[in-house]
Amino acid sequence: MSYTPGWIPELELTDKVIGSDTTLSRFISLSMGRKIVFVGMMIILVMIVLAIFAPWIAPHDPYKQDLSLSLRPPSSEYLLGTDKFGRDSLSRLIFGTRIAMFVGIVAVSIAASIGILLGLISGYYGRWIDQVTMRITDALMSLPTVVMALALAYLFGGGISNVMLAVGIAFSPLFIRVTRSQVLLLRETDYVTAARVIGASNLRIMFFHILPNTIPILIVLCTLQIGTAIILEASLSFLGVGIKPPGAAWGYDLRLAYEVIFRYPILSVVPGICITAAVLSFNLVGDAVRDALDPRLKGVLR
Repeated sequence: MSYTPGWIPELELTDKVIGSDTTLSRFISLSMGRKIVFVGMMIILVMIVLAIFAPWIAPHDPYKQDLSLSLRPPSSEYLLGTDKFGRDSLSRLIFGTRIAMFVGIVAVSIAASIGILLGLISGYYGRWIDQVTMRITDALMSLPTVVMALALAYLFGGGISNVMLAVGIAFSPLFIRVTRSQVLLLRETDYVTAARVIGASNLRIMFFHILPNTIPILIVLCTLQIGTAIILEASLSFLGVGIKPPGAAWGYDLRLAYEVIFRYPILSVVPGICITAAVLSFNLVGDAVRDALDPRLKGVLR
């Protein structure tokens, strides 16, 4: 097979596989055909709306304390009651959605940025670079993610910025390994060989020929990890090394509600339901995205 300079045949195949029209139509078809995926998408959409318009949707100031209103039961004025500091639980729940979405998206973006770059370099160049990178990655992956995130959050200190950084670093080994595995498969393909023959630089091959073909699996991984990042942030806040008081975060509110869980169970149940719904929704949508991006399942799934 002859190659014309400037033309990489495999890229045409890639465009057909992950082309926006085909992929979008398959994703919509899968979403409409699977009611549970559609419900997950609606939950994510509601979370996005709450996160963006929280100041206008929340009925009260989520940070205003009034001890005279401490632990009020649900009423027409306070639909979910108040916490031990007299703050409206519903308002804090709404503002907590903003924290959850922000931490989830930014933390996964940090993890993807670190992991994709190191995975590309490690998988493409190999040799001692690959050995050093993967041994460090293996060492980090030997630790439970929550333990590593907890240690990093404690080291960096609390606060939303440090929590996002800690969660992002904790997730990066997974992105390194997944990206590297894809690069190892792609670097010996015919279109990469053709790119070398026509004189393409290593950077161009990595970022313009190999990276675009790893995007489908990385999109799926990002979608799934957002849900995991949300529950990890809630865990850190519950343990006291996450969002600092009086920040409105689901995990922090769960920690406060734990003290009165038997007298006022609604303060614990509602944030717990929100965390569960958010994580489950992102996992369901992630599965649908994976199926839509997999060309091997074309015409099979409904």
